[in-house]
Amino acid sequence: QVQLTESGGGLVQAGGSLRLSCTASGSGFDHYAMGWFRQAPGKEREGVSCISWNGGSTYYGDSVRGRFTISRDNAKNTLYLQMNSLKPEDTAMYYCAADGRIMAWGLCVEYEYNYWGQGTQVTVSS
Repeated sequence: QVQLTESGGGLVQAGGSLRLSCTASGSGFDHYAMGWFRQAPGKEREGVSCISWNGGSTYYGDSVRGRFTISRDNAKNTLYLQMNSLKPEDTAMYYCAADGRIMAWGLCVEYEYNYWGQGTQVTVSS
């Protein structure tokens, strides 16, 4: 089982950047696909970006493609999300999630991910 802790959220002006981190404890991080999801008030949780267990495959949602970059460091049990050119519509709670199935690479959707962090708030002011 893996435990996930996000950090790096905060308040930023439109056009600015933030880097989110997700540190994993327990076992299995280096064999699991990982993802970043977000949920704004009144909206469903959506997949922002996902990365395969070895970093060889990535997915980006249409709204963030070209602005966000997902990466992972398996030696440090850490997942990252570099967010550039932030927009007010990026405001949401951001969650880190682990697939939980060894070396699986499925859809970047909530129901495919079994372990979740508590989230970190990102607020982008206009």
